[in-house]
Amino acid sequence: MSGTGRRAAVLGKPIAHSLSPVLHNSGYAAVGLADWRYTAIECAEAELPDLLAGLGPQWAGLSLTMPLKEVALAVADEVTPVAEALGAANTLVRGPRGWLAENTDAPGMVDALAGVSVSTVDSVAVLGAGGTARAALAAAARLGCVSVTVYARRAAAVAELSPVADRLGLRLSHVDFGEVARCGAAELVISTVPKGVADTVRVDWRPGAVLFDAIYDPWPTPLAASAQAAGARIVSGLDLLLTQAVHQFRLFTGVPAPVAAMRTALWEAAARR
Repeated sequence: MSGTGRRAAVLGKPIAHSLSPVLHNSGYAAVGLADWRYTAIECAEAELPDLLAGLGPQWAGLSLTMPLKEVALAVADEVTPVAEALGAANTLVRGPRGWLAENTDAPGMVDALAGVSVSTVDSVAVLGAGGTARAALAAAARLGCVSVTVYARRAAAVAELSPVADRLGLRLSHVDFGEVARCGAAELVISTVPKGVADTVRVDWRPGAVLFDAIYDPWPTPLAASAQAAGARIVSGLDLLLTQAVHQFRLFTGVPAPVAAMRTALWEAAARR
């Protein structure tokens, strides 16, 4: 892990598909950080401690994707209140006291929703109960919602979200995924399920509904296409990839992110796939 200049990377397994290097490197170029470089490193949970120990002082930060978001809390020297409340971190920042675990998914979701003029919501439905659902709960809380319905097959997975909801001051209810067609009654629907899982879902969308589908490949998903056809406002996983990276860029470099340049690079890279 040696080399000159400043370094950052995205870690996960698998990781070859990640568009994060496109985002961050385009940002470095736009603001003139010529000695910065951002790469992708494949890393499993058991490998993270040794990888961190081998990083030299030139390493400023790491973006984390699956399956590292929960184990990141165990290897960090410090944890922010947001990451602690969610039990997950998608960011490790090098600081004076070591590695700081942060979660930029939650504020990234709020920022992405602001792009379609959503600043407050009364009702939220979350599809799925995995790691991204934790950030969805935090976004719901930040938007003023007090009660969230989670549509998931496994009651045990929803039970694991209950402490997160309690820390955020949310009331959580579980509906089996077999009844997911009911989710369209919510003002905001956040789908966190993997691609293909919601492809055959037929939802009766309420007027003025908003769908935040965390998938971006392939796009549009059948769920997003049906929602858009019904007149719903749509936020995609590409929007979230950008907005969470904007927060990471500032944390890593100390420089405000060049959002327009990063957005253009991301959309162009996605279109080439």
